[in-house]
Amino acid sequence: MIEPDKRKAIYLLHKEGIGIREISRQMNVSTNTVSAIIGQGGEMPQSTRSDKIAIDMELVEQVYLKCKGRVQRMHEILCEEHGIDIGYSTLTRIIRELGFGKRGKKRCGQVPDQPGAEMQHDTSPYRVKVANSIVLVQGSLLYFRYSKVRYLKFYRVFDRFAMKCFLHEALTFWQYAADECIIDNTNLARLYGTGKNAVIHPEMTQFAKQYGFEFVCHEKGHANRKAGNERGFYTVETNFFPGREFSGLEDMNRQAFEWSTQRMANRPTTKTRLIPARMFEYEKPYLKRLPVYVPAPYRVLERGTDQYGYTAVDGNYYWIPGVKRHDVKVLQYAEHLMVYRNRELLGRYPLPPDGVKNKRIPPEGQQITPYMPKNRKKPTTEQEKILRTAAEEIDEYLTFAIRNGVKQKHRFIRALYGLYRNVTLEMFIKTVSRALKYRITDIKIVERIATLQLTAGHFQSPLPQIDRQLEKRDAYVQGYFADDVNLRIYDNFTGEDNG
Repeated sequence: MIEPDKRKAIYLLHKEGIGIREISRQMNVSTNTVSAIIGQGGEMPQSTRSDKIAIDMELVEQVYLKCKGRVQRMHEILCEEHGIDIGYSTLTRIIRELGFGKRGKKRCGQVPDQPGAEMQHDTSPYRVKVANSIVLVQGSLLYFRYSKVRYLKFYRVFDRFAMKCFLHEALTFWQYAADECIIDNTNLARLYGTGKNAVIHPEMTQFAKQYGFEFVCHEKGHANRKAGNERGFYTVETNFFPGREFSGLEDMNRQAFEWSTQRMANRPTTKTRLIPARMFEYEKPYLKRLPVYVPAPYRVLERGTDQYGYTAVDGNYYWIPGVKRHDVKVLQYAEHLMVYRNRELLGRYPLPPDGVKNKRIPPEGQQITPYMPKNRKKPTTEQEKILRTAAEEIDEYLTFAIRNGVKQKHRFIRALYGLYRNVTLEMFIKTVSRALKYRITDIKIVERIATLQLTAGHFQSPLPQIDRQLEKRDAYVQGYFADDVNLRIYDNFTGEDNG
């Protein structure tokens, strides 16, 4: 398409007597185009479509209803029965113009910022390096829309109980709550329905009532309704994580608390340059102050005790004082446990750090007992470490065995470690090398290979280590003064009772 000004310039050059080839060279236009523009007098040509089809919109609507919105069938009926030669793409455009078919997403309504009217909550997953390993965590963020203060915390698993614990922790820190808490259509708080038709779960309704707010779900697909919260997650990804190192989940949450409640609360916002902490002071009279005491959320777990007095919760073992075995009621809070029996408090237990499992935990103020729980796991971390560092061949075989066919990892490692302790290192290396060559992971066959190596080769079993200071041990000295055992009754033993 040649612009109108350029067309006029070509025509004026022609009027001045300049040749077509010279005009073509100067204006960088082909000679045919120059000739056409001169023939048109330098004016824009009037293009009219001779093939434009006039179609009755009422007919399109009738056929649309008849075919129940099936556009391909509509196209066939219009072409075959009504003789209208219309393109398929033209038909779909007409249908969209009439407002039929799938309706486009409605624009989110803009809600004015009013003090004390709204706070927002949402979660977002992140893959973060924690203590030299990449872990998946769920970031939970509470955001006050007007003042723009926030509270951030991370969880390994975020369920309804974690949601209640987080909101309790965040609101008790700020000591104020807005009238509404905007959330997405999550089933952690919603019973059924979406958007304005959503019905909040009675448990969560009662929980929110304690703090003076209500849960409100935004319309489906309108995540921008809580744009401040979404922007907060982007800031977490671009400002909180870069350049930080975390030794554990507790360290991450400690840094997140300082970042969200101190650093970001006292940093001017991007557009208005207002400081959120000062805006929150202004917003306080419009917010609802929390009651003097709000009970912390907890969940009830029914547990029993084994013969050693331990009860298991989340992979750890908590010792219950007393001498009887009985069922107990465990109240699990965000940071501790309370164990009751018949409304009697038996102990308060701190929760271990994230990732700690198989640990024995006594009540606060008491010492741990020497007894082990009945079902306590027996990890093989130390045995595996010794085997892997003993020789490169052993490390290679152990990696192969664990990845291929070993169903009971810990039992296999314990048995392999026992074989390692009973033979020389040279013979053990040849044994596992042969097992790796033939891709053997059955520990019984590995032991048989060691036996064949021992009988066929020139290996000798290691001599036992004898402690020369045995007679000076306290146990030996105490046993020295005990009465000697009378073994004469076995001198004439015949296997029969002599009466």
